[in-house]
Amino acid sequence: MKKILLVILTVIVLVFGYSQYKEYQRFHPKNANIETSQNVDVNYHNQETVFNYYAALEKANNYMQMQWSANGIDVRSPENDDEQTTLVITEYGKKLAEIKYYQSILEQSKTLKSQGLDNDGIKFLETKGLSVDNYNKAEDKRKQKQLLLDMMPQKALFMGEKSPFVFEIQKLLVKKGYDISLDGVYQIITSDALKSFEEKNNLFPDGKIDLMTLDLLLN
Repeated sequence: MKKILLVILTVIVLVFGYSQYKEYQRFHPKNANIETSQNVDVNYHNQETVFNYYAALEKANNYMQMQWSANGIDVRSPENDDEQTTLVITEYGKKLAEIKYYQSILEQSKTLKSQGLDNDGIKFLETKGLSVDNYNKAEDKRKQKQLLLDMMPQKALFMGEKSPFVFEIQKLLVKKGYDISLDGVYQIITSDALKSFEEKNNLFPDGKIDLMTLDLLLN
């Protein structure tokens, strides 16, 4: 009889111990804490955002542990719906939302970097409110403008002058609807098209290329 009682007592102790262990494991930080996303950009151009993300994680995890240890409330899967539990869950939801806000910014940054953008590009994209496609178009336009600036002759174009620069200007004029030849030769037809374009855009119509004319041609 004593052996039976001893076995029963041992089973009860083991069951109780296992239950306590499971509860401990359930809310041990290693198992309970919200983990850092592996898809965040820790080298994001605004390091304050990175700090805020980790701070938000810490606040949410501390809040979770505190509510369990002090009030016995499991914010992840509450067993009651009383007023105190409802307030706690609402507050925890706000902390989760804060994490998601910063996490989405940092995850997007990492995605954009995988597509070839750097911190300056991402900052520009965010500041201008551009999509990736629009950013790429703006970047292509910037590179094209720089290329043309590098090609721009130091002196005014003369009639009959032939150059890659003239050819590129003719291409831009054709895109604007002008019917001219793409031969790279600066002739009357190209000059007249430039004058017409300048006049339509309230510029001095001299048929010559300057920075203002070039900017408008690229728009």
